[in-house]
Amino acid sequence: MNFINPKTDFAFQKIFGSADSKDILISFLNAMLYEGQPVSEDLEIIAPYLAPKIKGFKDTYLDFKAKITGDKTVIIEMQVLNV
Repeated sequence: MNFINPKTDFAFQKIFGSADSKDILISFLNAMLYEGQPVSEDLEIIAPYLAPKIKGFKDTYLDFKAKITGDKTVIIEMQVLNV
């Protein structure tokens, strides 16, 4: 049996980006941002599209953009290279 690599954008979005996996994304964010403490209990995934601020620059699509507890907006991107 072969599995898709979770470090690809497609797999990462499938794992964390659906309403069915919202609890997994909340747990992941709490682990990464708050050292495992249950700070964020809910989130709302919002449109990942960012229009360019300067005309002629390219559009940007993020892996995820979400509003979390405390009315904070976070950008979540899978990066496999240290850029």
